[in-house]
Amino acid sequence: MYSKSLIWFALAAAGVTSTAATAQETPDGVERIIIQGEFRQMAVQEAPTSVTALLAERFEERGALHLENALNALANVNFSGGTSRTRFIQIRGVGERSQFVDPIQPSVGLLVDGINYSGLAQAAQLFDISQLEVYRGPQSGRFGADGMAGMLVLESTLPTSETSGVWELGAANYGGLSGGFAVGGELAALGRARLSVYQQRDDGFIENNYLQRDDTNKRSERNFRFNLFSDIADHWQLRTTLHALSQDNGYDAFSLDNDRTTLSDQPGEDDLRTRAARWALTYSGWQAAELEMAYSYLSADSVYSYDEDWSYEGIAPGWEYSSFDAYERDRRDHVLEARLVSAQPVTIAGLSSDWVAGIYHQQRDEQLRRDFFNWDLDREDVFTSDYENRHTALYGELSQQLSPQWRLTTGVRVERYDNSYLDSNTVAQQPEDTMWGGRMSLSYHPDVDTMWYATLARGYKAGGVNGEALGKVQDESLVDLRDYLLARATFAPELLSSLELGHKRISADERLQLQIAVFAHQRDDVQLKGWVNRDQSFVGYLQNAAEGKAFGAELDITYELTDALQSFVSIGWLDTEIEGFVTEDGVDMSGREQAHAPTYQYNLGVRYNLAEAWKFALEVDGKDGFYYSDSHMSRADSMAVLHASLQWQQGPWAVRLWARNLTDEDYGVRGFYFGNDPRKEYVTETYEQFGEPRRFGVTFNYHF
Repeated sequence: MYSKSLIWFALAAAGVTSTAATAQETPDGVERIIIQGEFRQMAVQEAPTSVTALLAERFEERGALHLENALNALANVNFSGGTSRTRFIQIRGVGERSQFVDPIQPSVGLLVDGINYSGLAQAAQLFDISQLEVYRGPQSGRFGADGMAGMLVLESTLPTSETSGVWELGAANYGGLSGGFAVGGELAALGRARLSVYQQRDDGFIENNYLQRDDTNKRSERNFRFNLFSDIADHWQLRTTLHALSQDNGYDAFSLDNDRTTLSDQPGEDDLRTRAARWALTYSGWQAAELEMAYSYLSADSVYSYDEDWSYEGIAPGWEYSSFDAYERDRRDHVLEARLVSAQPVTIAGLSSDWVAGIYHQQRDEQLRRDFFNWDLDREDVFTSDYENRHTALYGELSQQLSPQWRLTTGVRVERYDNSYLDSNTVAQQPEDTMWGGRMSLSYHPDVDTMWYATLARGYKAGGVNGEALGKVQDESLVDLRDYLLARATFAPELLSSLELGHKRISADERLQLQIAVFAHQRDDVQLKGWVNRDQSFVGYLQNAAEGKAFGAELDITYELTDALQSFVSIGWLDTEIEGFVTEDGVDMSGREQAHAPTYQYNLGVRYNLAEAWKFALEVDGKDGFYYSDSHMSRADSMAVLHASLQWQQGPWAVRLWARNLTDEDYGVRGFYFGNDPRKEYVTETYEQFGEPRRFGVTFNYHF
């Protein structure tokens, strides 16, 4: 285990951040990192918020084929298991960890090529993704309710005017195989296009001792992306984006013995089919402003199922039970957005100003079918629900140059939601409300590569309905909890207010890049997950706690020690607290840390050009232990995992040897606290799902 002293060693040695994204050359010939997630493209050093961007090179160094393999490199970013691929992400201690019966509103959103995949991070494949941008803190002013705690933005590699592309083949332990290609260039009058196709599979990291199989947690995934940029008339430009994803994954992750061996006789599935499209139309014929209009559609059909008893008939006669739980969820999203963006500065109140004004509408429909064993009726049962989610928003932002060095940015978004819920238990609810958020940022630029800023931001997420809890009020086994559950029929919107101070700079010799942010945030009407656990009756629900508080910081540094050697460090510190949350069994959690909110995180390492054709990288991800849930006291242990890569490149050919978690450390990514082992007469204990074990592999690339 690596000690915390590594953090201080790294600071003394001067390390680096993983901030690198699409680079753009400035008039002075210096490359700067350009991010896409703001209303306007800008350099990272110009954004008055804590944002980290990772280039495709970082994914390749880690052998990362999926977003989950990159998240541990990001300060104050955590994720949860409980699935075959990471689905839920937490930023600064805020974010969901699972979804079962009830629909949810994500606290941390995800955009891929402008399409909203929030709540579906398992779809975040990284092949031919040029950059990942991570925005920390409230982002509702820009992205709406899905960005209350932050936003992740993935952008595909853009086509160029000349034909170019890549072929890739890979192999890894645990039966890992992968391959695909990407190609782009001019398509005559149609414009510039790029197509990528990729497939990967592995056996997973579980041995099922009962079935004598090593593939019950397997993963088989295929991904297709297409982007076309067309000039369709004078001043009119159209971007067409098409996505398709298929995941046929097994799900057999939790063990009665708390290791990587299971005893389940009915392993589950974690499958996903997505089809998505987006059309973004821009008109640039006006002198004062550009008009941007976009429509996107997303279809996501998923199956999530598991062996509820984690065992087999005969494991403990007289004590055992047998049950299988399956969730089939169909989601359809339609998003319409139109905005005007000033094309050149205008004078407002005597100040040079840029402005944005827009309107947004989202329609998200979700149907659920659950096949399960109803313990109250002592038979197999089916539950269905229909959730119609409608969000409409107006927003605007004004950025004013107070002086050559000082700039003030003010933005606001007003959003109305109207959510209709109906299920087979005759539960019918229609939560609705109006929310607002935005930001006010004051930034100081003493020179082109230095910025100080202060940002006051407010984020929000919608309220909703606890359909599962309402459906259980007639259960005979829960008769004493009817009033308790009825009082939690719905829950109110949550608000997050944040004050952030930051500094960004690039040194005069351009060897040092630094970002630092310190923040304090306040959560009001915090939506926290509670559980009722009675024998085989498990009822989940969301309720509003009084508040939650957090203080913290992020530090990213890159430093070129020599022309051949670069060091890097990314550090996050977080201090969180819950107030006013009492569990169903009467435990007051006030004063405790929030779930999935480790006190510290770090990523540090070096890159070294061994010779003209050889590159080497070594890095460590570390994380403090954290509570798995807000409703119990089980914790993950602290972790530190070591990664390395060695690359040879000659002309268009490249070969990379990579390894993750070289020391094969077991670290938890999801945990539950209940009794499920009939051999122990269902004594209550902690069960954990572990993160990825030691992985190693080789990747071949041919660029053309």
